[in-house]
Amino acid sequence: ANGGKVFFEMFAFCATRASARAALRSFHSTPSSMKVAVLGANGGIGQPLSLLLKISPEVDDLSCYDIVGTPGVAADLSHIPTKTNVIGTLPSPGVWPPRSNEGLGEALDGADVVVIPAGVPRKPGMTRDDLFNTNASIVQTLVEGCAEFCPEAVIAIISNPVNSTVPIAAEVLKSRGVYDPKKLVGVTTLDVIRANTFVASSQGLDPKDVNVTVIGGHAGITILPLFSQVPGMSVNDEELEALTVRTQFGGDEVVKAKAGAGSATLSMAYAGFLFTENVLKAMKGEDVVQCAYVESTLTEAPFFASPCKFGKDGVEEVLPFGEMSAYEQSWFDKMMPDLKKQIQKGVDFVSK
Repeated sequence: ANGGKVFFEMFAFCATRASARAALRSFHSTPSSMKVAVLGANGGIGQPLSLLLKISPEVDDLSCYDIVGTPGVAADLSHIPTKTNVIGTLPSPGVWPPRSNEGLGEALDGADVVVIPAGVPRKPGMTRDDLFNTNASIVQTLVEGCAEFCPEAVIAIISNPVNSTVPIAAEVLKSRGVYDPKKLVGVTTLDVIRANTFVASSQGLDPKDVNVTVIGGHAGITILPLFSQVPGMSVNDEELEALTVRTQFGGDEVVKAKAGAGSATLSMAYAGFLFTENVLKAMKGEDVVQCAYVESTLTEAPFFASPCKFGKDGVEEVLPFGEMSAYEQSWFDKMMPDLKKQIQKGVDFVSK
């Protein structure tokens, strides 16, 4: 009898928490108040990303979560004079009987956008695929938290390998009955800003006047910049090859330059900030089109990066990517087997 009473009380407590979370989500989903949660906020990407979000006029509440260090990150950010309120939370200590991670729950409650840069960084000689086992488990755990605490939030995955971690997130959300393809995206903005930077340098342009469409995935040859669509661009075959390969392997350039001390953290943080701010602007009614890695029927791959129209609920429409040159088509044909294999690897990780 006592056991039944305890169970009932625990059930009622959980139901009350769920109702409170739903009310918070409802409150924060209005255009007047936007909350962003950064999971992995103490890391090389997470700290500068959190800084940029703290100074963004689009963000009203910022929650920073990581396994260590986030109270300090939040305290530091809180001294910056902007309207954005900041909290920093850590995982709840283990207890018996086991219960939800309240530290993660506090970070996620009421979130409109969750950005996930958590995971281990690349090192020299390491491919994105080498990161798979560690980062796959991290993403799985964090997305389980999203399913519990903020199932209606847009989830933006930065953790590599994105080609696999986004399918992992999709499978987790499906298993919890809360998957919405409009609200799960892989952030490929870094590929776009690299392409814009390299083209601007090559053509003597201002980078803000360049917007290269980059399709496919977010690793090596699965990254395909469509330079043929850039108005007025003039390059020979050798220059085109160099620009394409540099865009595909720009991450390796940074890893080598940092000589084992890290990967592309600052540029990725900036790209993640741009992406998140655009998602928030779209939620408030602005017209936003940006490339993102999403569930897609444009190709044989179930996930694919292409231009997407964003709106108040996330991805409103996956847009076609236009005509490709013969050169780009050859890269496309090389890319597809690798991309499909990496997607399947993510699906298999959750279903094993």
